Amino acid sequence: MRAVIQDRYGSADVVEVGDLPDPVPADDEVLVRVRAVSLNGSDRENLVGRPAYARVGGLRRPRNPVPGSDVAGTVVAVGRSVTAFAPGEDVFGELAGYRGGLAEYVATSPGLLARKPAALSFVDAAAIPQAGCIALRATRGLHKGDRLLVNGAGGAGGAFVIGLAKHVGARVTAVDRGDKAGHLLRLGADDTIAYERCDWADQRDRYDRVVDLVASRSPYRVHAALRTGGSYLMVGGRTRVLLATFAAAPVLRSATGKRVGVLMVPQSRADLEEVTALVADGAVVPAIDAVCPLEEAPAAFARLAAGDNLGKLVVEVP
Repeated sequence: MRAVIQDRYGSADVVEVGDLPDPVPADDEVLVRVRAVSLNGSDRENLVGRPAYARVGGLRRPRNPVPGSDVAGTVVAVGRSVTAFAPGEDVFGELAGYRGGLAEYVATSPGLLARKPAALSFVDAAAIPQAGCIALRATRGLHKGDRLLVNGAGGAGGAFVIGLAKHVGARVTAVDRGDKAGHLLRLGADDTIAYERCDWADQRDRYDRVVDLVASRSPYRVHAALRTGGSYLMVGGRTRVLLATFAAAPVLRSATGKRVGVLMVPQSRADLEEVTALVADGAVVPAIDAVCPLEEAPAAFARLAAGDNLGKLVVEVP
């Protein structure tokens, strides 16, 4: 089968398209003919092997050489013990281990897959899993009139956070490069901040919630932007910031009444089905930057690594 291959960590130059043996499903797996795969911030981290937690899947090199976790396709075979799906059914979901999707076929556990709604294309379905589930958990508990700031809003996952927050009536400030401001306003953001011109963390007592998709600041600094009772949720970012946030959480909550923490987002079919229902109802729309064929996946990784994408990059598998 044709597949994207990454045999070491590095820049987008380490990614190439080649041939690998077709996977054979185990008794508890399904074999999926992949039709579309979307790229996430985790794919950028897994490409370069940073932050340190990105090397959980291989310290010196990726154990699974095929990147990509968000897939949509058609079941072509099932293991003997699988009863959840049958050959011919269209499915989508996030792969365990966050790798293996950018290929013509993938053998995977059915536990994280869901049936693709007929109204959604394979491209749209592949754009949902990781970004949609993160946004679902990041925006739970928001109410009409709450003020939300999203840092890193112009990348793969920000559109879902903005869309779900606006769905409940929150007021959204989106932070990213200044040249992405128009895109962020089209997504529904009420205000934008260009990070190269202004540091959002310099604001005081302004937000009910901050969702940080690219955390790089000390928790002892970012909490000042929150109103009393507000919450800061780190989703992705530097390892030292993650560790500092874990350590600071009880101290800051006791001293300030503000909650600072790391958003845990376990892979979940239930979350996937919940956010997909919102997509199907039109409450939120996946933002897709570009769609390219499998053979052009290295260029998509280069765009992702540079941070130039406005929403999701999706690879179609012919």
